Amino acid sequence: MGTVTIGVSISVPEPHGSLLQQRRAGFGDAAAHGIPTHVTLLPPTEVDSTALPAIEAHLVEVAAAGRPFPMRLCGTGTFRPLSPVVFVQIVEGAEACTWLQKQVRDASGPVARELQFPYHPHVTVAHSISEEAMDRAFAELADYEADWPCTGFALYEQGADEVWRKLREYTFGGPVVPPQAAHAEHGTLPTR
Repeated sequence: MGTVTIGVSISVPEPHGSLLQQRRAGFGDAAAHGIPTHVTLLPPTEVDSTALPAIEAHLVEVAAAGRPFPMRLCGTGTFRPLSPVVFVQIVEGAEACTWLQKQVRDASGPVARELQFPYHPHVTVAHSISEEAMDRAFAELADYEADWPCTGFALYEQGADEVWRKLREYTFGGPVVPPQAAHAEHGTLPTR
């Protein structure tokens, strides 16, 4: 049947998602219109299309074990010079994202894979564009803030046209977890 390229991510909801996607396009990032604004849990991964049912079943289990948590974005960061990326920082919810991506990529699961770089949850707003445009993205979004309750994640597939399309959404299985309880549940300490 062939292979497909999939990804798993937390969608940035409206109006924040469209606004950041428009800003990304405005900085000259040609890929912006094909990539919904998101926080990556599983980066682009090529899989056999026959594996999709097992992957979907695995993601149902991950979502069932997850709990809604507060997500807050604030300010910008960059991976330069290591990687040509400018991003909006996650200042609340990063620990929960880290826990989720480990569950998605679990070694015993159908999408076990190593990462090229250590996991650092973020929202990309510029990728592989001119240094001047990256500097502008970093400066212009330095005061950007957004927050929402994260209640799940989604499975995406990249089409031949390079556009990412949502295949299925997965809603967390439990009640909303207050920020301090979320840290304790996932065995992490709160960050400043």
